[in-house]
Amino acid sequence: MDTWSLTDLVVEPQKPQVLRSDDGAARAIVIQLEPGEQLQDHQVHEHAWVHVHSGEVEIGQNGATTTAPAGFLAHFDPHERHEVTATTEARLLLILAPWPGVGRDKDFDA
Repeated sequence: MDTWSLTDLVVEPQKPQVLRSDDGAARAIVIQLEPGEQLQDHQVHEHAWVHVHSGEVEIGQNGATTTAPAGFLAHFDPHERHEVTATTEARLLLILAPWPGVGRDKDFDA
């Protein structure tokens, strides 16, 4: 068993930390965002789950915006476009599955 305390991890802004990456299974990444920082409009090859561990973000998709406070969980299908903007200092847990997704370059470090 591997365990992590997302609250106690030291994660610098703009330096996502991969917690675990298993070929054919999933990848878990912690991201720290400062207020106003953004994961610009993008898509990934995998299913993507975004959990807001702390703080608050806005998730934009197709011109609509959803406010996502701590405890919020969102799921995106492969290739579903979205963006995330921190309204406060925020810590996110991103889970991509299966890892790597069809069409993903295995060496790409998302």
